[in-house]
Amino acid sequence: MIDVTCDENDVIQQVFFLGGCNGNLQGISQLVRGQRIDDVIHHLDGIRCGAKNTSCPDQLCRALELLKQAPVTD
Repeated sequence: MIDVTCDENDVIQQVFFLGGCNGNLQGISQLVRGQRIDDVIHHLDGIRCGAKNTSCPDQLCRALELLKQAPVTD
């Protein structure tokens, strides 16, 4: 599970991962904070973990794409 919060300008405010490699995911969370969603997707999309077709960074991109499509609520 990935919990992502961004502002009205699509700038990532915080990211929390449940599962995965805790240290690496804490690092990713810190690195993407303050970055624009499209920039993060550009850099992390398609990264694989070993023989797997995806990775935690790639799954973050999937979550960010869904977030971009979500309706804005007040």
